[in-house]
Amino acid sequence: MTQAHPKAMSQPTALAADPNGQLAGDPSFKLVDSHCHIVFRNFEADLDAVAQRWRDAGVVRLLHACVEPSEIAAIRALADRFPELRYSVGVHPLDTQHWHDQTAQQLRQAALDDPRVVAIGELGLDLFREQNLESQLAVLRPQLDLAWELDLPVIIHCRDAADAMLQELGHRQAQDRCPRGVMHCWGGTPAEMEGFLALGLYISFSGTVTFAKAEDTHACARQVPSDRYLVETDSPFLAPVPRRGKRNEPAYVAAVAERVAVLRGESLAAVAAQSTRNASKLFGPAFDSV
Repeated sequence: MTQAHPKAMSQPTALAADPNGQLAGDPSFKLVDSHCHIVFRNFEADLDAVAQRWRDAGVVRLLHACVEPSEIAAIRALADRFPELRYSVGVHPLDTQHWHDQTAQQLRQAALDDPRVVAIGELGLDLFREQNLESQLAVLRPQLDLAWELDLPVIIHCRDAADAMLQELGHRQAQDRCPRGVMHCWGGTPAEMEGFLALGLYISFSGTVTFAKAEDTHACARQVPSDRYLVETDSPFLAPVPRRGKRNEPAYVAAVAERVAVLRGESLAAVAAQSTRNASKLFGPAFDSV
């Protein structure tokens, strides 16, 4: 999650995203929004309509990220309400104040209690908004341990902290204890991306890939291996062009996929299919079958 507080195709396609980021016509392919936050209050008034829009856009799976434990019950209720929703449990690096002595056990139990929990996170490091690296590492490390223990992937938030994150994960890889996972809302350089790919991680593109000045992100979308990328919205943040600055929602993942397709010189259908396969591979059988 990118918190607002401290907290034209190169190949022709049968379908294209409309200006609202939804697919025109009847989608013949599937999309996954691999990272969203629809538990927030700005979805309360029209969530059923939001759900109908993501279904109309061909979104068949959503992964709802968790930023701190008090959200878990509400996210679980959303998974009861919307059967296409899976979720993670974790503590965001800008929410370290929510980490307590029993938090790791709370996250462990939540993951064990519900097979719809398919990842640990949103965890990570954020040195853009805060400089408390040691405090963030103290919250990151037990979550990485938990993911390894439960054999779950991690959802990683990393902002202005690539070197520190690469060091932490590299140390774990040397000990054969580095969990698989995804670099969510990717905004790093191609060189940084190569470092995370070498650790076995996936790269997830959000609405920022549609921003004209996001040149590093564009380069990464062109260069990332086809079997190692996902698409996401990070709703309600980072709405893609032309809705930038407005509330984002899962249906608009179509606009993200379309821009990735343009950058890669591929069809929208191909990117939708590949990113959906990649999400299924990363998050495991429960992502598809629960």
